[in-house]
Order: sequence, then structure tokens, then C-alpha cells
Amino acid sequence: MKRIFLFFGFSFLALLMNAQTADDIINSHIKTMGGLEKLNSIQSLHTIGIATAPNGSEVKTETWKIHNQLFRRETNFGMGSMTQLITSEGGWSTNPRNGGSFEAIPEERRIAQLYEMDCQGPLINYAAKGHKVEFVGKETANGKESFKIKLTTKEGRELNYFLDASNYYINSISYKGGGGRGGGGGGMQRDPNAEIVMNFSNYEKTSDGLIFAFSTSMAGGFGGNMIYEIIEVNSKIESNKSKID
Repeated sequence: MKRIFLFFGFSFLALLMNAQTADDIINSHIKTMGGLEKLNSIQSLHTIGIATAPNGSEVKTETWKIHNQLFRRETNFGMGSMTQLITSEGGWSTNPRNGGSFEAIPEERRIAQLYEMDCQGPLINYAAKGHKVEFVGKETANGKESFKIKLTTKEGRELNYFLDASNYYINSISYKGGGGRGGGGGGMQRDPNAEIVMNFSNYEKTSDGLIFAFSTSMAGGFGGNMIYEIIEVNSKIESNKSKID
């Protein structure tokens, strides 16, 4: 009986230490990204990124977010465009093959992408948002030694965050395909079991005292590298961005 109590005691202690380690890493990440007060102040985001397609053409992606209310991404690749819209009430996307009209996306996919409306990032105040985290260990990600944190959103979506062990910036985020950042927009379908990896680099501090990655690249899915020309915090977002008219 004593051994049983010791076993459960050590198991509980291990879980407690694991949770504390995850929180320590996330708290260090929050500090290096500008601090909790500044991160909590982010209520909207507007970004413009430019990528180069394999054929050499320029691809422009513009994104608007209103915290927990709106995620809209418009991608223009010269010969056509795609739009994805996620709100707290519905989700829609356009497909250039059907004339660019909006079509409702499956509710399961919309729910899996609700975290995209989080302007501050799912790691920030994760418990209050209903998410769970687990410290997995150390791995090399994007060429750098990183802490791996598995985050499970309250909707059940799993995201693996790789935080740089030297400065706590996010080196990479990995997830299964079929939704999420760059996932399935414009009506295109993706293998739900495909591993998608988003890499982040070129971190810079804005005039607001916040840190953002101004370069991203994707492995898996449709691939591509992107340079952000504009990252605006708390700028006014027109109400028509939440409409499909």
C-alpha cells in the first residue's frame, strides 16, 4: 500500500512539475514578446504579406483580425484571388474556380479555426481561454534548439509550439492539415493528416513595444515564404470585412 501511495505521489509530482515547466516557458515567452499588459491590449491586427510563387509571380496576402470576432484573409495571386472569412457565427470561403462567390465551409472546419481570431495568440492566458498545454521536451525546430509545447484548444485542435530556448520567440508551429493557418482556404481541400509546419523569423519590435515575426515560411501544404510589409496593431477595421457581400 505504501508503494502505491508513493507511486501516485511521484506521478502527481511529475505532472505538477511538467505543468509548472510549461507555464514558466510560456511566461518567459510573454515577457520577451512585450509583456502581458501589452499583449492583452491587442484587439485588432491588420497585416500585408508578400510571397513569390514558384512561377515567379507575386502573391499578396492581406489579413484582418478582430479579437474573438473576426478572421479574414484575402490572397491575390495575380490570375485570381481567394478569401477566407471566419466569425463567431459562421465561416465562408471563395474559390476562383466557381467564379469567386462565397460558400459556407463545414462547421467542423470553422470550429477548428476559431483560434485564428485570437489576436494575442492561444498561448496567452491559455487557461482562461479554455485551452490546455503540455511541455513535451526539447527539439530542434527551424534550425534552433526549442522548447516544445503542445497546446490543445478548447475545441480540441492540437497545435505544437516550438519556442526558441535562447530567447523564447516562436521558431515554428506545427499542426495537422485540413484547417488552421493557410489551411483549406478558398475551398481547397487538404489531407487532414498531413503535417503542416509554419516557421517564423526576422523578429522586430514595433513602435508599440511589441515583437512580431516579419518573415514566415511553410513546409507542407502549399508551401511558400512570406515577408510582411505591414503589421498594424489596433487599427480600425471596417465593418464590411465581416461580410460576404
